[in-house]
Amino acid sequence: MSNRQRRVTLRDIAEETGLSPAAVSYALRGVQVPPETQQRVREAADRLGYRVDPIARALASGRTDTVGVLCESLTDVWQQGLAAALGRRLLATGRHALIVDSSNDPELEAQLASRLAAQRVDALIVLPVDPAAAHWRQIAEQTVLISVGDGLPGAATAAEVVFDNDLGVTDALGRLASAGHHAVAVVTPGLPGTPDRPAEGVVHRVADELGLAVTVHTSPYDLDGATAVARTVLTKPDRPTAFLCLGDSMAYGVYAAARDLGLAVPDDVSVLGYDDQPLSRLLTPPLSSYRWPVEELLDLVVERTVKAIEQGKHSRRKVLPPTVQLRGSIAGPRNSAP
Repeated sequence: MSNRQRRVTLRDIAEETGLSPAAVSYALRGVQVPPETQQRVREAADRLGYRVDPIARALASGRTDTVGVLCESLTDVWQQGLAAALGRRLLATGRHALIVDSSNDPELEAQLASRLAAQRVDALIVLPVDPAAAHWRQIAEQTVLISVGDGLPGAATAAEVVFDNDLGVTDALGRLASAGHHAVAVVTPGLPGTPDRPAEGVVHRVADELGLAVTVHTSPYDLDGATAVARTVLTKPDRPTAFLCLGDSMAYGVYAAARDLGLAVPDDVSVLGYDDQPLSRLLTPPLSSYRWPVEELLDLVVERTVKAIEQGKHSRRKVLPPTVQLRGSIAGPRNSAP
C-alpha cells in the first residue's frame, strides 16, 4: 500500500472556501477577484498544503519556466563557468536552467536543440558548435532563441550577444608579430567560426597582411586531447615559435606538450590564450590571454531572454570586445633552431 499523500487540488480549496474552482484559480494568480478574497484563498491553500502543479501550470500558461542552455563543449572550463552563472542568474528570475552539452558535435547539437524545443523550454540559449547550420531557422520558429559568442545568420534570433573576434584575433596576431614571431600556430576548437565574423577567416586575412606563416589546427578542449595536438605540432621540423589558442583550455595543452618535450614557455615557444580563465594565472609562467566582459554578457543575455519570453521583444545584436591581459607567456623567438 502506498503511503504517498493525495495532492491537494483547486477543488479542495474551493470546498474549503465556498468558492468555485475558477475563482480559486484567479485568486491564486492575483487576478479578477478582490484582494481580500485572494488573501482568504491563499490562507486556505497554505492550511491545506496546496502546491502548484508545474505541469498543470505549464498547460494553462503555455510556459514551463525552464530555459535551455546548450553549450558547445562543457570540457571547456570557460563554458562550464558561464553555464553555471547563467543557471544562477536565471534562477533569480524564477526560471530553471536545463544545461546540455553538445560535445563539440554538430549532429548532436542539432538533435539536442530539437529535443529541448520539443520539451517546450521557454527559451534556448545556445553557444553554437555550427552557427551556419540549417536547423537554427526551425528552432527559432519553435522557441525564443538567444545566441552567445557567435551569431546565427540563418535564424530569426530574439537576441545575439557575440564576441568581437575580428578585434581579438587581429590584436593577438599583431602582438605576436611585433614580438618577432613569423611562424604561428592557431589552435581552434573545430568548425569554422561564425560566418559573418569568423575567427579563422580573420586569422588568414590578418596573417597575410602581417606576412605571418600561420597554420590552423583543430583541437578538443580537454587537456589530454589538446596536449596531443600541441605535441604533434611541436615535433614537426618547422615547428612554430608561437601559439594563439582560441580558448585557454587548449593553451593548457600547449604548456603540457612543451614540458613533455623539454621546451620552455616563453623561451622556446610563446603562448597566447583567448578567454582568460582564472586558472591561467596559476601557470608557470602565467598565461597571457584575452578577457571577455563576462558580467556584462550575463546581464545582457538574461535580461534579453526574460524580455523575449515575457514581452516578445527582440533585441539588437550586441558585440562585446576583449581586453588583453599580458603576463609572462610571450617573448621574442630564439634565433637558433631547436
